[in-house]
Amino acid sequence: QVRLVESGGGSVQAGGSLRLSCVASGFTSRPISMGWFRQAPGKEREGVASIYRHNSNTLYAYYADSVKGRFTISQDTANNTLYLEMASLKPEDTATYYCAASFSWPPPSNWRHLPAYRDWGQGTQVTVST
Repeated sequence: QVRLVESGGGSVQAGGSLRLSCVASGFTSRPISMGWFRQAPGKEREGVASIYRHNSNTLYAYYADSVKGRFTISQDTANNTLYLEMASLKPEDTATYYCAASFSWPPPSNWRHLPAYRDWGQGTQVTVST
């Protein structure tokens, strides 16, 4: 059974940092790309960052403009874990954060395209206060 389990969410003050983790299990093949998405109350789910490993030496990372320079996506393939390092957090970063796995090949030209991601975690809440 495929599972994506997020952790690391919490409540922080503006300017603080958090590190989200997503442990993947149950896959019979490695996802082509993985991503972090978020959804704030009353808003649509949006892409935060995505990572695509072209080969053992080439990694592509994509970010929403709103998080560029503050968030970093990475993965530990040996431990099937996806990370999202979040720094300089702002109140507008408050949302439930989800990790997702895509098996689309080639990788979608629009990494934010939600239907391209087959498997989703249950989410972890991030709350940033002023």
